[in-house]
Amino acid sequence: MRIGIDLGGTKIEIVALNGDGGVVWRERVDTPKNDYEATISAMRDLVVRAEAHLGARGSVGVAIPGAISARTGLVKNANSTRLIGHPLDKDLAIAIGRPVRVANDANCFALSEATDGAGKGAGIVFGIIAGTGVGGGVCVDGRVLLGANAIAGEWGHNPLPSPSHAEIPGPACYCGKHGCIESWLCGPALARQYHEATGRALKGTEIAAAADAGDVAARAIMEPFFDRFARAIAGVVNILDPNAIVMGGGLSNMDALYRELPERIMRYAFTPEGPIPVLKNMHGDSSGVRGAAWLWRADERVQALG
Repeated sequence: MRIGIDLGGTKIEIVALNGDGGVVWRERVDTPKNDYEATISAMRDLVVRAEAHLGARGSVGVAIPGAISARTGLVKNANSTRLIGHPLDKDLAIAIGRPVRVANDANCFALSEATDGAGKGAGIVFGIIAGTGVGGGVCVDGRVLLGANAIAGEWGHNPLPSPSHAEIPGPACYCGKHGCIESWLCGPALARQYHEATGRALKGTEIAAAADAGDVAARAIMEPFFDRFARAIAGVVNILDPNAIVMGGGLSNMDALYRELPERIMRYAFTPEGPIPVLKNMHGDSSGVRGAAWLWRADERVQALG
């Protein structure tokens, strides 16, 4: 049995998967506010309840909105700032009495979709999470590509490729730079662009729906949005040459993405021999927690801590 935990800013979700990937247990609780120790205790209690109900012990993986530094062993780059500077994997391992694997939530999303989701069977999967932010994860032959600094796949903080004069220096990003892909392509950025042009407030998916319905102002916003998205993905394609790109996050519900992006990416990428498959995720909001569970392979045994 594999257990996955998705540690979010507002909720913690746990699932237990059987050998076939079927969900045999699921529970959600609110994330303790600004209390690291209480967060560790909440995850421990979820594991204890799941295993007591199922009468079995499982491996445990955790998806977090950040990463474990290979140099320090501490959480870094987490938008849930209470986690930063803590050895979360070690602390939870002590709490539940066995090793724990922790990975960035975008990596877990990519792993889930590469294992038994939209990218199943693809050798290289690039998973994109586009919502309040823009992140990504890479899976090669069913394994997460972590990188020397645990930042592989963080394309959202690359600068927007081939910017026009009007796109320089670009919007300010929370990371301290200007013109990051995230600052152009996240949901709030799209909503801001529409509001600046029209004075009206719509969410990103609503703007896309209005454009599909023939709204001229919405189309005027979506056209450069698709062009920027294609430029940004083309840079990833030139480096990774993925077999599949899987979309997640709130903006993945824009049907137009799957219609507009493949041909546009071909326009900017280096000699692809056909449209790059851009696929909608299969597991939706559950991809992160399922990917956390898949951090352990079926042939791995988990021993109790000594």
